[in-house]
Amino acid sequence: MIKYLIEKEFKQFFRNTFLPKVVVALPFFAVLIFPLVANFDVGHINLSIVDNDKSPYSAQLIQKVASSGYFSITDVSAGYAAALKSIENNTADAILEIPGRMEATLVREGTAKVLISANTVNGMKGGLGSAYLSSIVADFNAHIRSELMQVKSGRAVPALNIVPMYKFNPRLVYKVYMIPAIMIMILAVVGGFLPALNIVSEKESGTIEQMNVTPVSKFQFIVAKLIPYWVAGFVVLTISFLAAWVFYGLLPVGSFVTLYFFTSLFILAISGFGLVISNYAATIQQAIFMIFFFIITFIFMSGLYTPVASMPLWAQQLSIISPLKYIIMVFRLVYLKGSTLPDLAVPFAALSGFAVFFNGWAILSYRKKN
Repeated sequence: MIKYLIEKEFKQFFRNTFLPKVVVALPFFAVLIFPLVANFDVGHINLSIVDNDKSPYSAQLIQKVASSGYFSITDVSAGYAAALKSIENNTADAILEIPGRMEATLVREGTAKVLISANTVNGMKGGLGSAYLSSIVADFNAHIRSELMQVKSGRAVPALNIVPMYKFNPRLVYKVYMIPAIMIMILAVVGGFLPALNIVSEKESGTIEQMNVTPVSKFQFIVAKLIPYWVAGFVVLTISFLAAWVFYGLLPVGSFVTLYFFTSLFILAISGFGLVISNYAATIQQAIFMIFFFIITFIFMSGLYTPVASMPLWAQQLSIISPLKYIIMVFRLVYLKGSTLPDLAVPFAALSGFAVFFNGWAILSYRKKN
């Protein structure tokens, strides 16, 4: 019996010419475009310079800032008031004011001050821009101090060289961190939205009544509904893997088998949740609004954009209800660290629990009337 039900679902899926196109085109274009947009690396910060010293040291500092790669010097103002106007006109994001006689003060007293002002209407850009600029000035200061001490003592000044080594993402490329999570977002949309519209569309068309008078059990009915979207989820994931490799050269450090295994659990969980929504919704509009609300909530609570550890404590505790949190954790760990199944025991237990809970709920909540 279940064989014919599965055959019916696949025929119904392919009869809709739009759905197969979505399954193929959505992951391709999402993996191509979204990583270029969802990028929190701060660069191309427009900087206004006010050089009241005009000395070799101030020229070295300006050159060091310009060569850092983070800043574009768009304005060299005669005074702070003129530089502030460039902030107000949105032609500059920050101001670096070098005081008069900075070099003389630095040589005589061993210390000098510069002023950093940032436009923090965009808090992230202003905050990180100020931090970058402060770090550059601090590095320049340390270099000048060592030069002055060496000149005064007549011998080399001992120093510690710090060479940072970044594990798992050595070049700190944000796309490497975002692409695995974007794959999961696409899976959530396909695996959550499409099942949520399945049963309710049959309610509106009246074909569900024909199923209700058959001897098909609720378990067989729900399993037959799940399998086509389970297969569609694997197609979406495979296309996402290919797009990430072709366009970004990104391949997981770990095993594809691990990723597919956890994906199978996640699709079962999110598709089961979609069927729960479909059971309770009376119209397609209701199903769309309900699944949209929950999927968006799951995405924002998952750590896709904001690390869960950076959330308030109550939000961290609430995030345990999001299946996306655990599958995103798995994908990032496998892609970046090469984690294996023993390292992923907590996500495995969580996703298995979600799959059993949501699919059990879908079976129990389906109202079959003989």
